[in-house]
Amino acid sequence: MKSDIHPEYHPVVFVDLSSGYEFLTRSTMTSEERRTVDGVEAYVVRLDITADSHPFFTGEQRIVDTAGRVERFRRRYQRGAAAEESSDTPATEEATTEGDA
Repeated sequence: MKSDIHPEYHPVVFVDLSSGYEFLTRSTMTSEERRTVDGVEAYVVRLDITADSHPFFTGEQRIVDTAGRVERFRRRYQRGAAAEESSDTPATEEATTEGDA
């Protein structure tokens, strides 16, 4: 492997701002704030959301009514398609009757 091409890998404490949950891991991320955790000096990175507070992982996820969205789309599409067909149909009938005369 080539030397001096990889980013620096060091201990980092990630802090969830919404729940206060903290976990120590290793990362390439840095910050100006540092803290000693379990005898190891680590950078502190603050996050708005983590697996501890994300609705998908906490079970507080809202269920979206996708069937209602599909039905609204179909109604709009049918209305638009019906309008196009009705405007195209008289024009073609008039063109054929004019061509016959």
